[in-house]
Amino acid sequence: MLKQNPLITLANVAKSFGAVRALDGVDLSIATGDSLVLIGGSGSGKTLMLKCIMGLIKHDSGTIQVDGNDITTLSVAEHDAFLNRFGMTFQKSGLFDSMLTWENVAFQFLQTGMDRSQAKERAIAKLAAVGLEAATADLYPNELSGGMKKRVGLARAIATDPTILFLDEPTAGLDPIMTNVINQLILKVVDDLGATVVSITSDMSSLKIISNRVAMIHGGRIIWDGLTSNVEDSGNPYVDQFVHSRAEGPIKMAVRAF
Repeated sequence: MLKQNPLITLANVAKSFGAVRALDGVDLSIATGDSLVLIGGSGSGKTLMLKCIMGLIKHDSGTIQVDGNDITTLSVAEHDAFLNRFGMTFQKSGLFDSMLTWENVAFQFLQTGMDRSQAKERAIAKLAAVGLEAATADLYPNELSGGMKKRVGLARAIATDPTILFLDEPTAGLDPIMTNVINQLILKVVDDLGATVVSITSDMSSLKIISNRVAMIHGGRIIWDGLTSNVEDSGNPYVDQFVHSRAEGPIKMAVRAF
């Protein structure tokens, strides 16, 4: 589903780890303002793809362009500025246990030498944006509930007002009510920032709320790319099996016998 003037373009992107071909010719175009959800089985390369786009992991071949610029041609200084455009949440929140909540949110500010009082003030503002009280700032991650950790992770992702957000399983492990709370927060912060969003989720109810497009990766390639409204009737047997959680179908899962 190619769009004109894409913000992010992957063309025939490949990445191997030894004999394992993790990405095997990925083609994908993401337009400014898109809210795209990536689906696919565990280990299919979804998170790897996002890390390759950010240049955190170097792809072996193919091209990745952001705003028409090949990311492999960026200097160190240019790459640092490039990364400032991104915000990312991690599947297990990825909070630093030894840091207070506000220090986690303000991590990037602190790394650049910002005054701690100013950094804390900004962190509290971002915590408020995701519905957390100022008192949360002085708690450690082990004092937070699962839903609070997800909110803190989202606050950290939006701390620098990024134009591109990568959300890796933003509702994983949450109950249905908190899942809906986080989904609504995602919609709010994305609207506030005007950001382009790529999310990874296995939650089909979340997919319908936070995306306008869906792309499925299987066998190291994008095998389907279409509107969210069409995902339940895609005509693709792999997508159909995944979306409807069917045990039988072309996707074969390895099961160990004990």
